[in-house]
Amino acid sequence: MKRLGVLICVAALTVPAFAQVPKDLITRLDAAQQTLNGIMAVPDKSIPEGILEQATCVGVVPGLLKGAFIFGAEYGQGVVTCRTPRGWSGPVFIRMAGGSWGFQIGGKGTDLVLVAVNKKGFQDLLKSKFKIGADASAAAGPVGRDAQAATNLGMKSELLTWSKSRGLFAGVDLNGVSVTQNEADTQLLYGQPHTVSQILAGDVPVPSAARPFVRTVAKYFHESKAASK
Repeated sequence: MKRLGVLICVAALTVPAFAQVPKDLITRLDAAQQTLNGIMAVPDKSIPEGILEQATCVGVVPGLLKGAFIFGAEYGQGVVTCRTPRGWSGPVFIRMAGGSWGFQIGGKGTDLVLVAVNKKGFQDLLKSKFKIGADASAAAGPVGRDAQAATNLGMKSELLTWSKSRGLFAGVDLNGVSVTQNEADTQLLYGQPHTVSQILAGDVPVPSAARPFVRTVAKYFHESKAASK
């Protein structure tokens, strides 16, 4: 009986950390996964092949909240994962905030996608905070099968950005928008503190709660041709 009690205690201590992950974080990860599935469902209207191949990091901000009727400001909670030699990393949570994002969002349900296309873009996402357009060069991402446009933009910019609203997916100008690491939510996901650098470099195992999102990113942002040579 005493031995059984010890085993029960050990089992309790080894319960996966994701069991304590707050429901709103799991909902955010699920929403990010659904956003990517929805965008990539129509190849001729999705992210070009060239971008999928050269992406170093992918950020998704589902369900942007907009307060333009008062201050002209937007605010969103999102998630980022990066490509590593061992596959896509565990995700970290981010916040995006700014005013007058280069376009007027019509109604609710606007989703944002942010793709880093080189090592500099990856390094930007390791910062605790940076501003798109000031600290990191960015451009509205191309849509569809325009491989040449994707290549040209990738050479000139560190980040490519898109929005989806009312079923329409298009590149968007996010200059002036601040991207901040959400360290508190990231720690809740992993159950213990890790640096963003450790997580995005692939040095921390992907939590079970985040695996569906990471698998979805891997499905679409497949192994780059450059990396496979």
